Amino acid sequence: MTNQDQTPSPLCILHLEDSEQDHLLIQRELSRSGEPVEVKRVETLDCFANALAQAHFNLVLADYRLAGFTALDAWQLMQERKIQLPFILLSGAIGETAAVQAIKAGISDYLPKSDLGKLRHVIQRAIEIHKILRAKERADFELVQSEKRLASFAQHLQATIEQERASIAREIHDDIGGSLAAIRFDLSWIERHTADQATLSHIAAATEMLAHAVEASQRIMMNLRPAILDQGLVAAIYWLAGDFIKRTRIETIIRAPEQIGNLPKPVQLVAYRTAQEALTNIAKHAQCTLVKIDLSGDEDVLTMEISDNGLGASNFDLSKPQSFGIRGLKERAKTVGGWIDVSSRTGAGMAITLSVPLTDAEKIQQEQQRHDPSNFV
Repeated sequence: MTNQDQTPSPLCILHLEDSEQDHLLIQRELSRSGEPVEVKRVETLDCFANALAQAHFNLVLADYRLAGFTALDAWQLMQERKIQLPFILLSGAIGETAAVQAIKAGISDYLPKSDLGKLRHVIQRAIEIHKILRAKERADFELVQSEKRLASFAQHLQATIEQERASIAREIHDDIGGSLAAIRFDLSWIERHTADQATLSHIAAATEMLAHAVEASQRIMMNLRPAILDQGLVAAIYWLAGDFIKRTRIETIIRAPEQIGNLPKPVQLVAYRTAQEALTNIAKHAQCTLVKIDLSGDEDVLTMEISDNGLGASNFDLSKPQSFGIRGLKERAKTVGGWIDVSSRTGAGMAITLSVPLTDAEKIQQEQQRHDPSNFV
């Protein structure tokens, strides 16, 4: 048997109506289309609730005023029981105010009983709109779930990256650092046991290159695993700024308290990485002469703003798919319940502001502990 040979399922309608005559009129009107329709009539709110619980309906038709209640009471019952069906008021003249109130409450449509010729069209339209709305709700729900999964993945990814950075930093310290120290001892021994000027000249050059290598390895280790955070976020920001000044010769002003206490390590790390990324972007793109870092924090919120007087960027530049730096900062901030605000326009510099509520600091730290935070800082 083909699909065309199958009898279509009837349209099942629950009719809330206390007039048998009006119910028969509606049945007669619906039967004119020739399509299968089943209409069940109920008169009381209890019967209405029982019918919804016992059978599946495609739509509800309801008179507005019934004995002891109105259609709005029936609609409210459906909302409380999370029953989602198209709901059409089919009543006499109820007044514009009542009709508007019903539509605002979420009822699909209103049709006067004197205009039954439009009933089938109104039903079809209500069912189609209901399907569209339900599809949108499902899409919105799936989008929210997808965003939650993405946030969870971003948090896991950041944790994994920090663990890998810590592992690399340990290898540099243990292997490369040990080798560089051994080379330094050997060069010192050779220097003490030779008087040949050419050899001493080569030793001096090698010692200078070795000093550069040691400094580079220490800088790389600091970038990978910011042990300076053990001294607190303020000290870490000052160290970052000092290194930035040394590399770029750009004037940098820091406004910060002497210490900000009771910050969870994940929050400190996010603030440190935000400052690190912001300063890196400034060095690469800003072409500025002044950078300001404002850091403040109390028991409620941590705020850090890094601004410059450089070239700035347009909204188009900031929203480009390739703007991974800003997007990465925003995703990182989300992992501790914070957010990033970017203020910029072409030729007027840029300001990046990190805000992290600290009221749930303990919760944030417990969440991060699931990702082995001992390797973070």
